[in-house]
Amino acid sequence: MRQILLLNGPNLNLLGQRDQSVYGAKTLQDIEQEVIRFLKRYDLEVETFQSNHEGELVDALQKASKSSSGVIFNPAGYTHTSVAIRDAVDAIDIPVIEVHLSNIHNRESFRSNSYIAPVADGQITGLGSNGYLAAALAMVKILEKGES
Repeated sequence: MRQILLLNGPNLNLLGQRDQSVYGAKTLQDIEQEVIRFLKRYDLEVETFQSNHEGELVDALQKASKSSSGVIFNPAGYTHTSVAIRDAVDAIDIPVIEVHLSNIHNRESFRSNSYIAPVADGQITGLGSNGYLAAALAMVKILEKGES
């Protein structure tokens, strides 16, 4: 069975506690379980990982290139600051879909810049936790296209 890495960056472990008007009421575990259930329908396993540390996210991306068919990734605050994570996404040869709960393009101006978007296969932003399910469906379609 193929595997997808569901990767989450800093402070996403605080979902459900953080500003719910921006990030919603669901916890990260709630979102992970929704994605796991959804992708199971397509015979895809999901590995989940969250870290507040940039190097651990880079390590997870590098490991995923050997063990996973794709990555659904919310880099959170590192979206706007991390060249190292951008380079890790660029270096791996599996699809990566960038996800954000809030619409990063209509928040503070510094949030509209993503170092990840130019090297990701797609970006989903502003759909709340449904963005993860949209990314999961997009990943299914990307993987199906690769099989044909």
